Amino acid sequence: MSTLNDEKYLLDLLQQNRLLTTEQRSFVESRKAQQRQFLLRQHSARRKTDTDKEREDSLNFVDIIASFNLELSAKKGQLLTEELIVRAVAKDLGLPFKKLDPLELDLKIVTKTIPRIFAFRHLLLPFAMSNGVLEVAICNPENKTVLAEIERANQLTVKPYLATKSDIRKTLAEFFGFQSSITAAESHLARPLVDLGNLEQYVRISSTEEAASSDQHVTSAVDHMFNYAFEQRASDIHIEPKRDQALVRLRIDGVLHTIYKLPKVVHAAVVSRIKSLARMDIAEKRRPQDGRIKVDRGGQEAEIRVSTVPVAFGEKAVLRILDPEILFQEVDKIGFSKRDLEVYQSFMSAPHGIFLVTGPTGSGKSTTLYSTLKQIATPEKNVVTVEDPVEMVHEEFNQIPVQPQLDVTFSTILRNILRQDPDIIMIGEIRDLDTAVNAVQAALTGHLVFSTLHTNDAVASISRLLDLGVQPFMVGATLLGAMAQRLVRRICPHCSEAFRLSAEELRAFGLPVPSAAEEEFELRRGKGCQQCRGTGYLGRCGIFEIFAMSDKIRKQISAGSSETEIRQTAREEGMTTLKDDAWRKVKSGITTPEEALRVTGAD
Repeated sequence: MSTLNDEKYLLDLLQQNRLLTTEQRSFVESRKAQQRQFLLRQHSARRKTDTDKEREDSLNFVDIIASFNLELSAKKGQLLTEELIVRAVAKDLGLPFKKLDPLELDLKIVTKTIPRIFAFRHLLLPFAMSNGVLEVAICNPENKTVLAEIERANQLTVKPYLATKSDIRKTLAEFFGFQSSITAAESHLARPLVDLGNLEQYVRISSTEEAASSDQHVTSAVDHMFNYAFEQRASDIHIEPKRDQALVRLRIDGVLHTIYKLPKVVHAAVVSRIKSLARMDIAEKRRPQDGRIKVDRGGQEAEIRVSTVPVAFGEKAVLRILDPEILFQEVDKIGFSKRDLEVYQSFMSAPHGIFLVTGPTGSGKSTTLYSTLKQIATPEKNVVTVEDPVEMVHEEFNQIPVQPQLDVTFSTILRNILRQDPDIIMIGEIRDLDTAVNAVQAALTGHLVFSTLHTNDAVASISRLLDLGVQPFMVGATLLGAMAQRLVRRICPHCSEAFRLSAEELRAFGLPVPSAAEEEFELRRGKGCQQCRGTGYLGRCGIFEIFAMSDKIRKQISAGSSETEIRQTAREEGMTTLKDDAWRKVKSGITTPEEALRVTGAD
């Protein structure tokens, strides 16, 4: 009998490790037969082609225990999962446990070392090879005969690791599915060229059937790529052509990871498929293009914004994944301090004026503005946005895309937008004097205007408007305030640990630790675990710098005071800088000093 099907062994082991109470054990023993039948019916509904024996073989006692979702007595809110059970078995048997992270795996080792059918039949996944040793993830510790076959076939020593069955099955499906699609597409697209001299070359044309088959493989490969990006919480997909291959990279929590290396011949077909989905011109490869794709994520809609540009070795495509759950948040959940939230809510309820959000690309400006508009948009208000391009289509807003080729620009549309009787206007970005002047006119005529600027901090937005040519008295009369923001990575909650740093060390990170502060601070950091891929970070959070216009600042603007003087006044009136807010989030255990330094820089 397999260890993972030995009921007494597993229940005894889980009880010894305090993963199962006596009452929970009795519950499992009394309900196991009923639960087995329930799981077999579920499996049968999903995979109707399997025989009864295959369904039975695919289910073990670990699956039955994990399916009850039993709560751990030692950790409230944490459930007894398949991974915890298999970890306990691995420790008891003296086998290393392997948590499979697709971003760490080599596609070639996974798909080229062991045949696909063999890997799926025995649920084996090779994941690393070095110095004549092949490391293989297995879910059945009794599979010694199969491991010996692999050693003979590959002339390598096999080192087994125990992994969960669901991880192995899912990773095999993803990797072999993507690899088979790419390989099939490559075989159809790669055509030998016979060079007949300088004037002509002999090219074999694919038949209609071959072309259709190739399209099918490329379509499947792109679908795999999208699904993978969603599962990994990626914000962007980069498809980059190089001299001999193409790279597919995902941006996760602000950091790029290379996940696939495509054959060069497949790159153009993959990009063409994406351009087709985004309704872009497939034939045009010499100029940049933009498009968008709406996709279904298990019943939830998400949008993908596509941008292509010609680079040295072909067309590079960048796909930004716009998730409504991230773009539309409750304003009080974004990460504001109590003071900043009160100031921000005063801007949201203002009858008219301009509010500016500043920061570099990727600093979360769109999330802040969309979340704000969603909160203040009601049936009694007409919300109009002018965007380049429209980030996320939302039915409560009237969204106008900028189209320079039709002379629909930020400045030209603003001249006409007031005839549309708006209450609230959101301008994607103030880039020039015309746009700035029209935004000021809209604010003067009783409209609430939101927009973005590319400046380093909140107070610099005043200087930016003046540099564009807006008159100082107009800035003072219409500007409600401004906010600068950045995104810092959150400490992973699964591996967070306490540590201590002195005030002197913290000041070295550029953090504004008061001189009268205590000698040492207890802070948090992530050790690195499977959930955060060893980075110590999981997810992101905003840090903010908000100032509100006051009579004193208006007088300073009219008198031509310097940016430094205005910033000093804003701080005296309660403004906290980006560094102040970063320090607050470091003290609260939300992020680390290193991350605060990375985002705000040293003084």
